[in-house]
Amino acid sequence: MAGSTGGGSSSNPSPAPPPPKILLAKPSSGPLPGKFARGAGEDENVPHRSRLPPVGSLNLLSDSWDFHIDRFLPFLTENTDFTVVGIIGPPGVGKSTIMNEIYGFDGTSPGMLPPFAIQSEEIRVSARHCTVGIEPRISAERFILLDTQPVFSPSVLAEIMRPDGSSMIPVLSGESLSAELAHELMGIQLGVLLSSICHILLVVSEGVHDNNMWRLLLTVDLLKHSIPDPSSPMLSHPQSSSLGPEKESRDKLHVGAEYMATPIFVHTKLHDQHLIPHNVVHLRKALAHYFSSSSFMREKHRNIAKCITDDNVDPTLLSSFIPLKNRDDSPKAQYESYISTLWKLRDQVLSMACPSFSRTLSEREWLKNSAKIWEL
Repeated sequence: MAGSTGGGSSSNPSPAPPPPKILLAKPSSGPLPGKFARGAGEDENVPHRSRLPPVGSLNLLSDSWDFHIDRFLPFLTENTDFTVVGIIGPPGVGKSTIMNEIYGFDGTSPGMLPPFAIQSEEIRVSARHCTVGIEPRISAERFILLDTQPVFSPSVLAEIMRPDGSSMIPVLSGESLSAELAHELMGIQLGVLLSSICHILLVVSEGVHDNNMWRLLLTVDLLKHSIPDPSSPMLSHPQSSSLGPEKESRDKLHVGAEYMATPIFVHTKLHDQHLIPHNVVHLRKALAHYFSSSSFMREKHRNIAKCITDDNVDPTLLSSFIPLKNRDDSPKAQYESYISTLWKLRDQVLSMACPSFSRTLSEREWLKNSAKIWEL
């Protein structure tokens, strides 16, 4: 499979157990038991409510911004042929819709809920967001999909802010921070994690240029260099759980080739003028120039950097351009439809030859080591 960590089936000589049942729909929300209960009669829209996902959620991040694996681990196997796809972007740009498409969800099937909840009109007008933390799913093709909470999100900021302006979430080892700073750091942490543990990272923006997302990616690139990939042997060392002196630990973990997920820049809600071939080429050139000195354009992306200045470059090589959804209804539409561009993006991700981790590891090892990377 393209983008896999290599290898085939598990080396265990005994017959492989059947893979866990794949969870399609997001579990329904229910009352939170124990210490997370807020009272039976409390309005769910009360400010400063707990951010903890409902019981049954597979979320990888807890209410205290800690990484936990217990809920998702049973869905993973000792299979070593898998691909991890993460996504990051601001609110309302279609991240969950894109992930549902990559998963292969058929919205025409009666009674089936999408694996990733999408923003309803009610949620949109109330300025809220669907995804909290990191919601994982795994497809039949063993694609591990990571949908994340939005960055640059006013609703996330409002949710973590105390009346005095401080953050409810201890983003940095319990250190007290302002909500604004904690909110910014949360986006950076998500970006660094995804670029470390994913094979493919979808960077989604609305419209043509999104300087905030581009700056975020450069910050991620700057901070990523001290973080290993999840196959690093040092993460499996017994002493790795005791990180010791920070610099010494990071230096040891940094041994080996630098790893960076392959990015695909996805631009959504585009108008016809944005899809004119000349403008598409211009945008790709701007991206290549902006990230020319980053790890995203190093040797393993040399072909992208070379071809991106060619007017005949394949439009799916580095970027994907998705028009407004309602443009499909126009009989005068000149360019590809919303549906066809989503299909093209899915085909690109499923067939993409992206770099492997430094060594072969299983799905379960990947998750356990991802938790250790989060600690860094």
